[in-house]
Amino acid sequence: MQAVIATESALRKLAGSTMEACIVPLGQHVWLLPMTDALFDAVTVDGAPELDGFWKAPAGFERLLTACSEAGPVAFVEAEYFGGTGTQNAQVWDAGEVVLGPLRLAEGEPSPTTGTPISQALRRLGAAKGNHVDEFSAVDLGRHRDTEDWLSLTNQSGPDEQTA
Repeated sequence: MQAVIATESALRKLAGSTMEACIVPLGQHVWLLPMTDALFDAVTVDGAPELDGFWKAPAGFERLLTACSEAGPVAFVEAEYFGGTGTQNAQVWDAGEVVLGPLRLAEGEPSPTTGTPISQALRRLGAAKGNHVDEFSAVDLGRHRDTEDWLSLTNQSGPDEQTA
């Protein structure tokens, strides 16, 4: 999974008129913009710097994330898991500045006591773990393994708000 997570209004600002952008409600007032191959191609700026350490962040995308963060905190997250093990990357921008990360969790590395990179990013966006194992579970990010699988949810009219 590779995606931008933020409030609906922040993601609508980021998506703008990009036809390839589809936002999906998660719950707890956060939404997901899956970084599909089509969106990646649509927003890549040839010759622009890449977001260091991320495997599917389009060149020039940091500029868009920085601008979008003026409307509220925005996270770019990546997770790759197979058989229960994998990696995570996350970074959060707010008010035009990086406020968290980049955070990385390598395969086989134990999760920090502060939580996985994505859970820390979600916490920074206002998500709470409540009775769940962590914030990742609380907003149900584990319901789809592949980025493209999130697109079937884009026809929903609004988020099914989950309680903390």
